[in-house]
Amino acid sequence: MAASIHTHTTGQGRQLLLVHGLGGSWQSWLPVLPALTARREVIAIDLPGHGQSPADGGSGTFRGLAGSLEEYIARNRLGGIDVAGVSLGGRLVLEMARRGCVGDVVALDPGGFWQGWERTYFRWTLGASLRLLRLLKGQLDRLSASPLARSALLAQLSARPGALSADLVQRELASFAGTPTVGPLIRDLANGPAQQGPASPAAGKITIGWGRKDRLCPPRQASRARAAFPAAEFHWFEQSGHYSIWDCPEQAADLILQSTGGDRG
Repeated sequence: MAASIHTHTTGQGRQLLLVHGLGGSWQSWLPVLPALTARREVIAIDLPGHGQSPADGGSGTFRGLAGSLEEYIARNRLGGIDVAGVSLGGRLVLEMARRGCVGDVVALDPGGFWQGWERTYFRWTLGASLRLLRLLKGQLDRLSASPLARSALLAQLSARPGALSADLVQRELASFAGTPTVGPLIRDLANGPAQQGPASPAAGKITIGWGRKDRLCPPRQASRARAAFPAAEFHWFEQSGHYSIWDCPEQAADLILQSTGGDRG
């Protein structure tokens, strides 16, 4: 049930809802939280089936997660709240904009814009990673301490995984491997419909950020996101992979703050 979604709330100011990616948790946002909480009351959630939020009947599908997120927003009287999401979370906040239940939206490297063989690649590369990480589960602490191992295990998600902290890598790999709904979600996302637009007139400003070095959702997919959300502003992270909040946290935080209400220049 959406009412059981776990939240981590901190900071003060205009409210900002953060939605993490596939297999992550609210802690995926830790690299950008200090900058965001200095100027926002941040509500970072664990999606159903992720982190400390229990799975429900629909948490293995995109449609189910979207329904739970919309219900969570409605039940907690958060309609019109500014939102930011990354990866799967980026797609979810775009879907909330399409449904018209949120304010300003920042979507970072959103999924859902793959076509043809890209779907097969998405299913194969994440499925293989999931199987490998579950086999290596007892060794993730040791492997995360090695820059070489970090580079191998997070190549799809970061442009420079060897430079990421061991703590971040261990936490994210363990979360991905230990999230029971990841497998069903990979299959659903790979086989399901592409993300539709445009945003509802009830939604606020839409901003989409994309890493030039994204290996999971390659930059060519950005043109499809532009077509679906033609009113969106676009921002390129020149040195980032799929997770700009890890590769360039200062730039990602600045984009979120500048693109959501209360901090527009």
